[in-house]
Amino acid sequence: MFKTVKAAALIASALLMSTGVNASSEHPLTPDFVDGTTRVSAEEVVALVEKTPNLVIIDARKASDFKKGFIEGAVSMPNTDTTPAALAKVVKSKATPILFYCNGVRCGRSVDSSKVALAAGYKNVYWFRGGIEEWENKGLPLVH
Repeated sequence: MFKTVKAAALIASALLMSTGVNASSEHPLTPDFVDGTTRVSAEEVVALVEKTPNLVIIDARKASDFKKGFIEGAVSMPNTDTTPAALAKVVKSKATPILFYCNGVRCGRSVDSSKVALAAGYKNVYWFRGGIEEWENKGLPLVH
């Protein structure tokens, strides 16, 4: 299922550069951490996919953004639609690992969604703060 992401592991492990992000008062940055989550980078997402076969990846962006490209295997669930009931339909066990991402460090959608998951009792919540912006900047593949 994650063939494209697994193939990207070689690319990701070879990356030595980090992406720089400029803060903007118009688009404030997300927090550095969301209490209760494990924050991951693009390379760590690739590793997580490789070692965690039951990982559920949730794209918290708007449906129109999802249609432009997404991380392989991701389920579209915009933050505005993320409720405990909606999560329960996609993630049956509260112990199942869940990864949330959105557009990047200026997008708070994955922050909102991960907080809903935590409040609903999910225990293994990962947050990809860099989101699609970091993913693309590092040359990792998207599904279109």
